[in-house]
Amino acid sequence: MGDAGSVVPAGWRRARRIARLAAIGTGATVAATAATGGVLLGQARQARRTIPMAEAPPPRCDGVYGAKFPGPPITMVILGDSSAAGYGVHRRRETPGALLATGLSRRLHRPVRLCRFAVVGALSAGLKPQVESALESEPDVAVILIGGNDVTNRTPPAVAVRYLVEAVRSLRAAGCEVVVGTCPDLGAIQPIQPPLRWLARRWSRQLAAAQTVAVVEAGGWTVSLGDLLGPRFAAEPARMFAWDRFHPSAEGYAVAAAAMLPTILSALGAGPERRPTLARGEGVRSLPEAAHEAARHAGTEVSGTQVRGRDRGPGGRWAQLRRRAFFGVGAVPQPGPAADSPTLEGLA
Repeated sequence: MGDAGSVVPAGWRRARRIARLAAIGTGATVAATAATGGVLLGQARQARRTIPMAEAPPPRCDGVYGAKFPGPPITMVILGDSSAAGYGVHRRRETPGALLATGLSRRLHRPVRLCRFAVVGALSAGLKPQVESALESEPDVAVILIGGNDVTNRTPPAVAVRYLVEAVRSLRAAGCEVVVGTCPDLGAIQPIQPPLRWLARRWSRQLAAAQTVAVVEAGGWTVSLGDLLGPRFAAEPARMFAWDRFHPSAEGYAVAAAAMLPTILSALGAGPERRPTLARGEGVRSLPEAAHEAARHAGTEVSGTQVRGRDRGPGGRWAQLRRRAFFGVGAVPQPGPAADSPTLEGLA
């Protein structure tokens, strides 16, 4: 896993700084909240009682998708925790891996061989054995969803990020493209009540920003999941979340997959052409600035880029920030540039 006392690469140092900066904004409010430790501990125990324990493993989704298409299959691996494994659904086609493999196959008109190595309950520290197994499949692209369990277990962000960046670098060294869905906003989970909910949101965004910096520095792509499901969960909790009110439902996973698929296509060099004009909020930023903004806006893609032939500027590495348009269940695609994004029907 690596020695904690070894020399820390520059990307990790930047990620640690981002983690510290993300925590600065908490101010006196969070300090006062943290002081009420008994309240928080009581709320944590209540949340654990309210959120049922896992009863059965998620369905396996390994296999070849789009076998009718010509050409050799693209190999995609899914790594991470229960959100990557698809816990909360009962059918293979409802898992995020199956949704992504189906969407990728249909967009590229190529078969996709999917191998899932994600483990329910995994922390970032558990990525190394997953990566070692995944590399035996000689993957073309890896999708990693990780971070929620690090927040609930209060893993220091710098420690969680260190394990994640090791995973990304190992995959990139093997020629595999990597797309990471950053830590979701646990403050959107209703069984978690204030003030614990406020802290969970702060911790989630702190980790997501640090993950973004480290992953892009290591040559990967990120998509912020954030509170992607939060507004819909509040309006339609029975539809968007599973029976445990913690993991997404089949429809919830479809929304997340729709947000990630365009970035996976771009990572493979098969994404839609760049629009001649940037949409509002898009553009080139320093990586720390892009990471902070992405953590606040779900569905935001961050990737490395150059400005005048240079990777770095006064604020660090340059990054391209792009707001990927996507549609949830029952949404009607609008005409215009966003129409190239997948709908639920286009994924499943």
